[in-house]
Amino acid sequence: MTVPAPLTGVIPPVCTPLTPDREVDVPSLVRLVDHLVAGGVDALFVLGSSSEAAFLTDAQRRTVVETVVGHVGGQLPVLAGVIDMTTPRVLDHVRAVTAAGAEAVVATAPFYTATHPAEISRHYRLLGSRSPVPVLAYDIPSAVHTKLPAEVVLELAADGVIAGLKDSSGDLAGFRTVVTGARDDARVTGFAVLTGSELLVDAALAMGADGAVPGLANVDPAGYVRLHRLCRAGDRDRARAEQERLCALFGMVRTADPHRMGTGSAALGAFKAALHLRGVIACPATADPQVPLSDDEVERVGKFLAAAGLL
Repeated sequence: MTVPAPLTGVIPPVCTPLTPDREVDVPSLVRLVDHLVAGGVDALFVLGSSSEAAFLTDAQRRTVVETVVGHVGGQLPVLAGVIDMTTPRVLDHVRAVTAAGAEAVVATAPFYTATHPAEISRHYRLLGSRSPVPVLAYDIPSAVHTKLPAEVVLELAADGVIAGLKDSSGDLAGFRTVVTGARDDARVTGFAVLTGSELLVDAALAMGADGAVPGLANVDPAGYVRLHRLCRAGDRDRARAEQERLCALFGMVRTADPHRMGTGSAALGAFKAALHLRGVIACPATADPQVPLSDDEVERVGKFLAAAGLL
């Protein structure tokens, strides 16, 4: 399997099921992949934020990639995150995930120290020159505290350094700048612009996005596939209704008490609780030191699933 250019459609950032002792639950991961494939998704993205990549050891990361690549057997492209603080560390991950069979890699800007746009550009150029597979940029300032400048993204796209952008910045104006800039520049070919938003997929596709990478697609892949198809067919009323149903379902990420856990624990805990309640994964554990949802919070997640017709 090779990655199409541009990459399009619904590409879930695959959750990483864990056992109660926080090891990768391989049988549950395989069931989750089957659940996503049955939902009609177009590709799989492992080792992203929804995969808890920041919390996994290098050995666990490799297990995830090997398991997913081995199980899908070329049915769908598998993208792998190579998220780390510096270029040398990211290149180590590139070597590991491509050896495990990933067909593309997804990298954030460097982080921990403040990074200048020239250094961001140099980072991606070094990755692009040394990666044996396409490189996609990942814009997630909430995690790395750096916003990828649209002009840097477009310059890298024009030079063929990066094959796409996953935008989880929440900056719709900046997103539009990349979409229109890539469309209007004859030097940019085969470049995918993907939204990481659960809530604005219809708006992003209307702007000209190529696809979506929504974490909630773990829970309801068929819903996002349906939304994508309705948008592509120009059925705006039904697309809006489906997006609004998914927005209501996304409310599950607010079931947790914000006084005792962060938003990451709340969202990933809700996704995993939902997958557990739907019988997809065996255990809803999140990686340490994230705080688990309480029984009452899990019960409220179940109410969101029921309201969406998923239980």
